[in-house]
Amino acid sequence: MRKLTRRALLFAAGAAAGGYAAYRLGHESIGFGEAFPGGTPSADAMLNDASLLSPTRVARHILLSDDRRDALVEAVRRELLEAENAGRAVVASAARHSMGAQSLQADGTVLTLDKGWLDADTAAGTCRVSAGMRWSELIERLDAIGFSPKVMQSNHDFGVASTFSVNAHGWPVPWSAFGTTVRSIEMLLADGTLLTCSRTENAELFKLAMGGYGLFGVIVELEIEIVPNRNLAPTFEHVAGEELGKRFIETLKADPTVEMAYGRLDVAIDRFFESGLLISYRPTADQAVIPPASGSGFVSHVAAKVFREQVGSDRVKHVRWMLESSISPALTSGIATRNSLMNEPVATLDDGDPDRTDILHEYFVAPERFADFVRICREVIPSSYQELLNITLRFVDTDHDSVLAYATVPRIAAVMLFSQEMSVRGEEDMARMTRALIDRVTEIGGSYYLPYRPHPTLDQLRRAYPRVGEFAEAKRRLDPDLRFQNGFWTNYISKI
Repeated sequence: MRKLTRRALLFAAGAAAGGYAAYRLGHESIGFGEAFPGGTPSADAMLNDASLLSPTRVARHILLSDDRRDALVEAVRRELLEAENAGRAVVASAARHSMGAQSLQADGTVLTLDKGWLDADTAAGTCRVSAGMRWSELIERLDAIGFSPKVMQSNHDFGVASTFSVNAHGWPVPWSAFGTTVRSIEMLLADGTLLTCSRTENAELFKLAMGGYGLFGVIVELEIEIVPNRNLAPTFEHVAGEELGKRFIETLKADPTVEMAYGRLDVAIDRFFESGLLISYRPTADQAVIPPASGSGFVSHVAAKVFREQVGSDRVKHVRWMLESSISPALTSGIATRNSLMNEPVATLDDGDPDRTDILHEYFVAPERFADFVRICREVIPSSYQELLNITLRFVDTDHDSVLAYATVPRIAAVMLFSQEMSVRGEEDMARMTRALIDRVTEIGGSYYLPYRPHPTLDQLRRAYPRVGEFAEAKRRLDPDLRFQNGFWTNYISKI
């Protein structure tokens, strides 16, 4: 039987941040509608994303999984030409884990990139990786040579280029988002031109593509930073909810040996966000034996029942918090490799209820305003009809690169997972709550994350992302035929 890791036990108590729908679509790979390997397209396919609320009929859908770089480049060029001749927009995607059609376009061509190649240069601390490779495969390959991604999403189901395109982040500290650890990308423009983009070469395109949601081209390869894989041991610290943001920063500043860290808050309504838990990982003294990367495996499935029973029950939320904050930390030493901690799928938490879906929110606030953020959440969330099942806190340092940067200063990221009723009432209430939270968070100098439901107003987007006008101008200038489109373009950028 597989050894239970500390993350597995914590997961069993509380579940990793993220939604079951993202897991399901990620592992189906294609989602709704069929695609065929080897260049055979499907026509008139119905696709969806992780929200299960974005059904979109596309004209053409093709899965590209060639492990030869030149073959992938030529396949994408053929699809770009075919789309141009047909007058269709193009979207490149991987697992489609966004939630507001950012990876979809009605009547367009959708490219699903998968698998590919990896060439590591351990002396330089970098590797070149195919755009569509899932993090799970990348971890497996790096683990075999003793290395690990410097920064990646906290779950491994998603494509590497997709992580760059949404500028996602994870548990590794003290860095900013994944994009800040990308040295360069190889990107195909609408006319089929292949460009190398970096901070010194085609720098404008590099900074637009980082968190640019695929609106400037199709990425086929990335050069990313890697670090040695190591054994890490956790430390658990109980903190008052209002103090968790400040304590997070104090811990990182006081101890540069911390390699990974995250926080949790108690979500029971009768004591909403009163208690917090900060979990930080440091290298162990013994690094002689680094075991192969493992994951929680079946424990993720065992967690589903406890997790789902939280809906409508503070009693179950009390039990879950006790398991996560008190019982689970006492069960094992918690020692795990860096790769094992990141080698987790988004949980299979589907309870089979066709009337509900999982929706993610994420907000970014300066550590010194975290207590204000807790107050805002207490005033807004319990008065809604939404069920908050989980919140995970992370640190993101200043992003000096991305045009659509959400961390213009060091910030605490609050990732929240809601269970939403799949109804007009549920959607309208979610939109109302989202806008209320964004108004309040931007008032304290914070921002919100863009890959989720398209509920924010255009004015809210402008306030949270003051360079969005620059982004829209560059989109029209660099892609004048508007070949690359998606829900982010249609709902927002096209209106600026």
